[in-house]
Amino acid sequence: MKVEALEEKMEVEVPPLFRCPISLDLLRDPVTLCTGQTYDRSSIEKWLASGKSTCPITMQKLHDPSFVPNHTLRHLIQDWLHHVSLTDLEIVKNKTAPNSSTREFDGQSLLLNLRSLSIPLDHKVKMLEEIIVLAEDLPLKNTALVQLDFINVILDLVFGSAVNSEMITSLRFAELGLVCALKLLPFSGLEPMNMLANQESKITSFQTLFELGSSVIKKSLCNLMEAMASSSSPETRRLCSVLGKSGRLLRQLSDAINGCSEASSSATKAVLALSCMEQIREAMVREGAIDSLIKCVLENAQKCKTSSAPMAMRAIELLIETKSGKEAVLENPNGVKAMVKMVFRVSDHGGSESAVSCLVILCEDSFKARERAICNGVLTQVLLLLQSQCSGRIKIRARLLLKLLR
Repeated sequence: MKVEALEEKMEVEVPPLFRCPISLDLLRDPVTLCTGQTYDRSSIEKWLASGKSTCPITMQKLHDPSFVPNHTLRHLIQDWLHHVSLTDLEIVKNKTAPNSSTREFDGQSLLLNLRSLSIPLDHKVKMLEEIIVLAEDLPLKNTALVQLDFINVILDLVFGSAVNSEMITSLRFAELGLVCALKLLPFSGLEPMNMLANQESKITSFQTLFELGSSVIKKSLCNLMEAMASSSSPETRRLCSVLGKSGRLLRQLSDAINGCSEASSSATKAVLALSCMEQIREAMVREGAIDSLIKCVLENAQKCKTSSAPMAMRAIELLIETKSGKEAVLENPNGVKAMVKMVFRVSDHGGSESAVSCLVILCEDSFKARERAICNGVLTQVLLLLQSQCSGRIKIRARLLLKLLR
């Protein structure tokens, strides 16, 4: 349902600042480009995936296609949603279910049924399907669902149940529960995730779901880890640190980078977000993150600008700030080769700065790195980069690399 229809129901106008410039709908997951313009994550991802390389508003060419969460704007939207009387749950309670003209949607009853131990899990699966439909149809009313405590109940059920590969219904419930939680989290913040912090059994369930779950489950868990690692909340970041120090989980996450295509991009984003946390970099290197990222770069370096290669390259740049990270790159026979491939890309310069920075770091201390870089054609790539329209900062790093290679 579009914002205009919701405004008519609620008799309130959505401020222009809170609308996505692409979809004109309320911003659900605001992210900001390098141009400083903010869009809804799903809308800008579709824009970039269609092959466009400019900012939709300014039409500036994007020298960096990545984006960062706009937490400030998200909090402003949450405050506004509370301010416009969203405690009134009439739309939630009176929402007519699809294909039915008589049955009403009763949020309180649905919540009680989800909590009930006597209701079979397959029935709860259908309830989650109904909640997801509601969250899609009435995005402005997601705050009402949060106020009813849906997200805490759902997360408690998802991570509170024993999961194994034989429990198909349990995995289906977890899949839908995570999808539902991700739809509600932009309106609640990440505080509900903190329930995992002091409950080891729930941490174990998180790990087990990542191992046994479908590609949708893996993607959802990766999205949660990315959000937690990017959070400004000390408690949430501590939880993320606990998850990030789990060798079992980090191995699964590293494998997911080059696994099914549906989850690989989300896994790369999660690894990049976790790489920003200095305290878990050593653990990430130890569990194979460098090798997985190098493989990702090699397989995606020459693909379109929306590939995972620039994100993987940036993650490597962060991880080689550790001694073990440098050693892991040099021990991988394709490590330097992957970086050389990213120095100059015809499609754009995404990842070029990280690739050049990595080569500078490695070549400063290692003759072997310099030798491998030259053998893989780095001189030609650097010269092409210098002749391109890359930023001045990249050119400074590129010239430094040339000096090291003389």
